[in-house]
Amino acid sequence: MTDVILHVYDVTNSGSEKTNSTIMQINKIFKDGIGLGGIFHSAVQVYGDDEWSFGFCDHGSGVFSCPPARNPMYTYRERIVLGKTNFSIFKVNQILRELSREWPGDSYDLLSKNCNHFCDEFCERIGVPNLPAWVNRFANAGDTAMEVAGNTALRLKQAKTEIISASKVAYQFLAGVGSNTSFTPESPSNSNRGSPRIQPSWFRNLVSSVGHKPSDSDLENEAEDIFQQQQRPSEQLRQNSRHHV
Repeated sequence: MTDVILHVYDVTNSGSEKTNSTIMQINKIFKDGIGLGGIFHSAVQVYGDDEWSFGFCDHGSGVFSCPPARNPMYTYRERIVLGKTNFSIFKVNQILRELSREWPGDSYDLLSKNCNHFCDEFCERIGVPNLPAWVNRFANAGDTAMEVAGNTALRLKQAKTEIISASKVAYQFLAGVGSNTSFTPESPSNSNRGSPRIQPSWFRNLVSSVGHKPSDSDLENEAEDIFQQQQRPSEQLRQNSRHHV
C-alpha cells in the first residue's frame, strides 16, 4: 500500500498579470472564503517522484508528468492525501499506460474533460476517493449549464418539428373535407342531417385553399391565426354564425 497524493495549483498561466491576479482573488474568495471552489489545476502522485496530470496538445497523449508540486505553469496551492491504494506499482503503471491511450491531448475540454476529470478517473481506477468537490466545481457547473442549454434547444427544435407535422396532418384532413363535403346553410329540409351550422371564416379560408399546399411557414402562420380566432369572445362567433346562415 502507498499514499495517493493530490497536488492542487491555482491556474495562473494566462500570460496576463492582471488576469492571473484576478484568478488568485477568485480562488481566495470562493475557496478560502466560503469553501465553494475556484479555478484549479490538479495532479496525482503515486509511487515515485512524479505527479501525473492531463493537458491539451495537438498530437499524442495529453497525459504528462513532472516533479511533485513543481509544475512551472501554475502557482502551487496545497497537497491533499486522498488515501492509500492496494495496487502494485506494476498495476499503477499499467493503468497509466491505458489512460495515456484513452486521453489524447486534442480531446481536452475546459468544462467536460480537463485535468481534474483525469485525476478523478485515475483515482477511481486505483481505488481511492475522488477529488474534493471544490477542486472542479466551477467546471462541473459550467458543463451542466451547457448541457441544459443544449437540451433546451433540442427540445424546442423537436417541438417545432412536431407542430409542423401536426399542421400538415390537419391540412390533409381539411383538404379531404373540402373536396368531399358540401357545407350548406341549414334549412327545414336538412335541419336533421347533421350539417354544420357554423362555418367560421378561418375554416372556410382553409377549405378554399385546397389545391395549394402550404409551406411550413404558411402552416405556422395559419396555426397562429387559428389560435387568435379561438380566443375571440363567443358572442362574435354567434354573430358570425347568424351572418352565414
